[in-house]
Amino acid sequence: MLDAEVRVTPEIAREHGLTAEEYSRVRAILGREPNLTELGIFSVMWSEHCSYKSSKVHLARLPTRAPQVLEGPGENAGVVDIGDGLAAVFKIESHNHPSYVEPFQGAATGVGGILRDIFTMGARPIAVLDALRFGPIVAAADASRNRRILDGVVSGIAFYGNCFGVPTVGGEVGFESCYATNPLVNVLALGIARKDELFLARARGAGNPVIYVGAKTGRDGIHGASLLASAEFSEESQQKRPNVQVGDPFLEKLLLEACLEAMQTGVIVAIQDMGAAGLTCSTSEMASRGGTGMEIELNRVPQRETGMTPYEIMLSESQERMLLVAKRGRERQVLDIFRKWGLDAVEIGRVTEDGLLRVRENGHMVAEIPAHSLAEEGPSYERPLAPLAEPQNQQRFTFAPEGKDLTECFLRLLASPAIASKRWIFEQYDHMVRTNTLVAPGAGDAAVLRVKGTRRALSLAVDGNGRWCWLDPRVGAMHAVAEAARNVASTGARPLAATNCLNFGNPEKPEVMWQFSEAVDGIAEACRALGTPMTGGNVSFYNETLGKSIYPTPTIGVLGLLDDASRALGMAFRGEGDALVLLDGYPPRPSPGDQAEEFSSSEYAKTIQGVVAGAPPAIDLAAEKRLIDGLVALAGEGLLRSAHDVSEGGLAVTLGECYFASGDLSADMSLEGQEPAEVALFGECGGRALVSVAREQLAPLRSIAAQYHLGTREVGRVTRGEFRIHYNGRTVVSAAAESLLGTWAEALERALETERAQT
Repeated sequence: MLDAEVRVTPEIAREHGLTAEEYSRVRAILGREPNLTELGIFSVMWSEHCSYKSSKVHLARLPTRAPQVLEGPGENAGVVDIGDGLAAVFKIESHNHPSYVEPFQGAATGVGGILRDIFTMGARPIAVLDALRFGPIVAAADASRNRRILDGVVSGIAFYGNCFGVPTVGGEVGFESCYATNPLVNVLALGIARKDELFLARARGAGNPVIYVGAKTGRDGIHGASLLASAEFSEESQQKRPNVQVGDPFLEKLLLEACLEAMQTGVIVAIQDMGAAGLTCSTSEMASRGGTGMEIELNRVPQRETGMTPYEIMLSESQERMLLVAKRGRERQVLDIFRKWGLDAVEIGRVTEDGLLRVRENGHMVAEIPAHSLAEEGPSYERPLAPLAEPQNQQRFTFAPEGKDLTECFLRLLASPAIASKRWIFEQYDHMVRTNTLVAPGAGDAAVLRVKGTRRALSLAVDGNGRWCWLDPRVGAMHAVAEAARNVASTGARPLAATNCLNFGNPEKPEVMWQFSEAVDGIAEACRALGTPMTGGNVSFYNETLGKSIYPTPTIGVLGLLDDASRALGMAFRGEGDALVLLDGYPPRPSPGDQAEEFSSSEYAKTIQGVVAGAPPAIDLAAEKRLIDGLVALAGEGLLRSAHDVSEGGLAVTLGECYFASGDLSADMSLEGQEPAEVALFGECGGRALVSVAREQLAPLRSIAAQYHLGTREVGRVTRGEFRIHYNGRTVVSAAAESLLGTWAEALERALETERAQT
């Protein structure tokens, strides 16, 4: 049935995700009933995914301005000045729902989409990071399915990044039961551009040609933004497989090179990726941002399937496509460049000055809508907020008897999927392509990439802790920002700016919106305190299946700058006999009282006793800032041999991970304190980093640390042989270094081999 033959009714509008009030607004804007194509256009542009109708009133509270920020939220990606006339372009986005429906293609096209956001601004992508969340892959009824989703997602990321030729240099992976039917796939991309050669998505110049470039349009991805990404999962979710796009990284590589070449001609006025909502989004947003209108002819749109209707063409989310505006009279230069690269390039319309998006087919008008109404006048809701009606789990961790040997517990913690080596994952990624990678996956707290042609380097980390945000969304979100900044500083880089991917449940539920509002306030407070303005990002709502929500999971990416790339730090020990020093930004802590409240939220409590309760550790943002500034100063003076922040698993895991990165060097650490041994070893309070330093550098280290009011406690030395931790004079962990390494390095692969054996 043709689009024009369908009479739009309120029932059809509801099927498109529009409420009665929203549909009434559509009719008021048009002054008439919409046709089916116009209804589809409104449904995607006013969807939660595209319009941010539930989140924008809260996102306005985030700090976004600073001298180093060249472009903030509202463009395809954030842009930060990094000196030498260069800019870093970076952003993180989600592809959660598609990655559950079809893990391989969902993850692959997530990579492709974020890469296009980077090079559409004139930047060449130099790195990708990913933040992933899955259900349990061991000891769970659905472990087999969770392992298959994990395998598919990792394979999809590897396929797209490796074939495109961009290194995947870092990230994080978490496992919780709430992600079993709603995995999270958040992908961050980074590019470099000259700051005087940035391109924006703002159509200008009435009469300028509008040119479609890239792959042909098909029926894949229709309503991916409005009906797949803007609704809860149900038992029918697997039927949404056709809404998942199919990616072609080789074609995207050609598209990258053609776009960058065309940009050098001076002919390009504006350019935007056809991502969520496809041709609809790119036409309406470019026109709205530029204060113009746009008119296109659908018969000119390259199509790979026959009989496509205007509705299908406008809503298709086929991958590897871009829309650009060129200078009138010079369009032939653009067309020739794209055809040279073997890509479709067709002039499909022109910029107008009346502010309307006009869509024609065979010259007949099939849609006529004010562009600004589509892109900027969508619904904005201040949804009800209400804390969780019932208190969280009241169970608390029970500490082991004094004097207990904790070696077995330490081994269990090292083998848990959250702590175990992610080598099986990152070895599938080509992390050295383009030869910029200085600190590779598993070698440091953050990825470090040289900026070619300069002495500088960039550092990137992504972090988040959904369990802590479930227990206290504001404090948990503060920790996410602080840890990402701390990780960047542990490589020696000064944090510059941040991006975010906010993954939450159904915004129509007051408790979810309360979690979201609290998390935004926590992020805002931390970003202000740490000097990391938010340059953009993504909100992913409706991460629920059959009414069960994920943990509130804000993922934070932080970008840092090293003025001297040769000073970049990893976590590996470098010399036998080096001193181990615990840097602590917090003021001296009072004598401990009841430690169970905070410790019950730790990875150790979950792994050893199955306890998920209590509260995240208290956070002191001023202390975090002292540690970050002190780490950057110490690294800049060349005093540190290695650095690793204390986070998941506490100080014992931090020490173990330094050893695992070191080859044949081990460690002997001695701690003293009044708290239970498990708190001293496995407590996850922030504001701390373990560094190694040559003994002759201890005095200058203490001198500089004192300037930043950092505590400096010498806690051990780098050794060879047995790995030991002592507490108040007693040995509480003792194991052959090789056995620890084997336990940690092989746990994840063993779990996945179980899946392969079963299938």
